[in-house]
Amino acid sequence: MSTLKTVAGLMEVAARTAPKTKGEDYVVAAVVEGQDVQRLAQAMKAHGEKKGETDPRKGFLRDGGNVERSEAVVLIGIKDATPAGLNCGACGYEKCMKINTLQAEFNGPQCAYRLLDMGIALGSAAKMASIMNVDNRIMYRIGAVAKQMGLIDADFVMGIPLSATGKSIYFDR
Repeated sequence: MSTLKTVAGLMEVAARTAPKTKGEDYVVAAVVEGQDVQRLAQAMKAHGEKKGETDPRKGFLRDGGNVERSEAVVLIGIKDATPAGLNCGACGYEKCMKINTLQAEFNGPQCAYRLLDMGIALGSAAKMASIMNVDNRIMYRIGAVAKQMGLIDADFVMGIPLSATGKSIYFDR
């Protein structure tokens, strides 16, 4: 078992045990490794080309290159998250809205509190990688393509690629 696979598993635990609004858990997580990392990287680059990207230092092309050089990717998202029922207006509606009425890169709208739950889970997972001295970066583009590929069943998802080299591959972007 590789060290980064172990760290990815610890990151899943950190995401799973992160605090959630009203104690209701809609967070989902998955680890992508091996050939699936390379498939994800190629799909990200193809997605960038389809969107008309030409500069490999930007967008899906750049992030796909980062994933290509990563050993594993942790995916964290939310699935079937019901509104928290607080009628707070943070989502832009006076009363809690009907979720997942729009299908795009991600399904929306989403309750702001459920998105905060996902953000706390992402931060907890990234913190775990940092504690273990594993280079990482939270990337929305990974989530968009991973969702499209069916690598995780989530309505809204982000990815955290992992690398352990002499210099972080995610730093000079």
